[in-house]
Amino acid sequence: MIRKEVENNRSNKEVKLDVDLVVAGGGLSGVCAAVVAARQGQKVVLIQDRPVLGGNASSEVRLWALGATSHMGNNNRWSREGGLINEILLDNLKRNKEGNALIFDTILLEKVLEEKNIKLLLNTAVYEVRKSGDRVIESVRAFCSQNSTGYTVSAPFFCDASGDGIVSFLAGASFRMGAEKAEEFDEGFAPNIEDYGDLLGHSLYFYTKDTGKPVTFTAPSFAIKNASELPRIKNYKFQQHGCKLWWVEYGGRLDTIHESEDIKMELWKVVYGIWDHVKNSGEYPEAENLTLEWVGTVPGKRESRRFNGDYMLSQKDIVEQRDHYDRVLFGGWAMDLHPADGIYSKHNSCSQWHGKGVYSIPYRCLYSRDMDNLFLAGRIISASHVAFGSTRIMLTCAMTGQVAGMASRLCKENNWTARQLSEENNIGFLQLELNKAGQSIPRLKWNDEEDLAQKATVKASSGLDLKRMEENGEWQTLEFSVAQLLPLKANTEYAFKLKVRAKRDCVLETKMRISDSPKHFTPERTLQTLNIPLVKGEQNVDLVFDQLGLEEDRYAYLTFMNNPDVELVLTEERISGILTVQQKINKDVSNYGKQEPPEGLGLDAFEFWTPERRPGGKNLALSITPGLDKFQAGNSINCEIRPLPDGEPNAWVAAQGDLSPELTLSWSQPQEIKRLRLFFDPDFDHALECNQMGHPESEIPFVVSDYKVLDCGGNVIYEKKGNYQAINDIELESAVTTDSVRIILSQKHKHISVSLFKVSVYRK
Repeated sequence: MIRKEVENNRSNKEVKLDVDLVVAGGGLSGVCAAVVAARQGQKVVLIQDRPVLGGNASSEVRLWALGATSHMGNNNRWSREGGLINEILLDNLKRNKEGNALIFDTILLEKVLEEKNIKLLLNTAVYEVRKSGDRVIESVRAFCSQNSTGYTVSAPFFCDASGDGIVSFLAGASFRMGAEKAEEFDEGFAPNIEDYGDLLGHSLYFYTKDTGKPVTFTAPSFAIKNASELPRIKNYKFQQHGCKLWWVEYGGRLDTIHESEDIKMELWKVVYGIWDHVKNSGEYPEAENLTLEWVGTVPGKRESRRFNGDYMLSQKDIVEQRDHYDRVLFGGWAMDLHPADGIYSKHNSCSQWHGKGVYSIPYRCLYSRDMDNLFLAGRIISASHVAFGSTRIMLTCAMTGQVAGMASRLCKENNWTARQLSEENNIGFLQLELNKAGQSIPRLKWNDEEDLAQKATVKASSGLDLKRMEENGEWQTLEFSVAQLLPLKANTEYAFKLKVRAKRDCVLETKMRISDSPKHFTPERTLQTLNIPLVKGEQNVDLVFDQLGLEEDRYAYLTFMNNPDVELVLTEERISGILTVQQKINKDVSNYGKQEPPEGLGLDAFEFWTPERRPGGKNLALSITPGLDKFQAGNSINCEIRPLPDGEPNAWVAAQGDLSPELTLSWSQPQEIKRLRLFFDPDFDHALECNQMGHPESEIPFVVSDYKVLDCGGNVIYEKKGNYQAINDIELESAVTTDSVRIILSQKHKHISVSLFKVSVYRK
């Protein structure tokens, strides 16, 4: 029994913590910042003001995490984010391919709790910042409502991933809130503030379930009574729930920070009013057996403060794919703005305009220009309102966290401020470490001098020379134009043979198309067109492209224009760096087959060519002369870990039928080896939405599951079974001295050739 007499001076428990990095905010950006820093040996405190991690991706909000792949609805081929966030998504796929938001909570929590260098404070809110000078944060004060404990946390560096930027705000860092006028950054897409508004609102979701018997619903008195008059009620479809209800949005005319609770209350009124309309208006008789299973209590917030760095990203950076000297990550979601009136607006639910390819984000956007030791991560980074419309997406935000986590270690080790790391003589250290961890910084050539593989001679038991993909008896009608995306060589004449079936005599129109720029995959230029007469029935077709005039290596689109009277035969074979795309519509991301912006917006017009989700999206069965031989062993040490528009698949792919291929690295002198890193193909073209969407497999079939590593004497120094991760970081129990390393891989999928993007070898 505890008994205390009356005291005049009572206070809550106080705890002081002293670490290397304080991360405020436990969304995906904060989780990535904390875990990356912890894995670099930094002591980290992660402060999250909610009971779960994940922010908008958590079970409290239940928004799927997306990024540059944009639901596979744009031209950003092989663009899913890499590094830690890809590791998280692959873990989630393995254990949660159905997309249960509760399970995703556990994936994130496990990832943090497994790091002994992280102290996690849930239900803990930062409320005070203490500084040791105008430009230096010394500590933050936070309070946990669940254990009545106050925390003072000191560190040499701080990462603000809190969404509203509470640390940056209290520290006095300069910020913006709302839209800029078009003239400030020469942004044609900048909104008319008076009409459209200058802030994006919050959204609140609900889930339903079918009980198998009629369920009545009586609306609470606070529910709106006029849901049938809402401009956006037309968006509702039977049994639509979860984040497909993103259009249930409100609050862009209010203070999205200090009036956030008022916004939530209005959204509750709207949600229950919508459900009252669905259940009781008589317009949805099919909803008779449906009941509400879950209604969000925390709205998903899109926009509030954006803090000023030494550079502010703007529309032209995205549209022109500008490459900054200090680029550290990429984005690729559309510039996606929403009318401030949300559910009550007369405007379309959103305005999305895509770029032709991924764009880079400079490190100078990821620290406060006013503070020496404050990194910015998530949606608060330095960007104009228009550019923010793209960078705010969660997987892009996660990559900013990876940057902050890595940067904090480099700054501490070298006694640099956050700004000093941005200097041209220093930024390369950060870029190298990020790329080694899988960041794939666009168009940045990197060389790791510590990687012994860079000095090795490499050979393989086989290398793919793609001459034929065998048919499987399945046919695809040219309801939409279809293209086989292939890595071609310059100044080469190509011939193709394939089987087609025509319902009547007609003409098959084929084109070879490429992008105008090696920066993206958007097909803009037709090199040659062939019109092939067909007769009714099944026949073989020869395509000879002898006038391509291709002056440099490039991915090219072997295109078959839509013709519902023609069918093409497909193959089961899947190959790293090879895929098909179609000119289809994806309204969810404003893809209507072609982007045609009004004049004056400063945006590009172009066609969309997008892949189908697995198990769809099969390749075309065809013969290729000469064969495509860009899949040889040398790719495994070329420092690229995904296919790029310049015509390089960047993967070593074993020959078709080589089910247990070997890759050998050898040196003229014995080397002491302690660590290896293998980069497998996680199908970067597939959007791995973390919840609700669901996926057909629990593992990416391109990833090699079983392999062995042997030394020069044939001794197995490492063996892995059941791998599903893209990056395997292998630390040997003890160092091995050898003049060669042999990797024997096996593939359990009959129609998928073994592939490997990269192997690295280190002394320590």
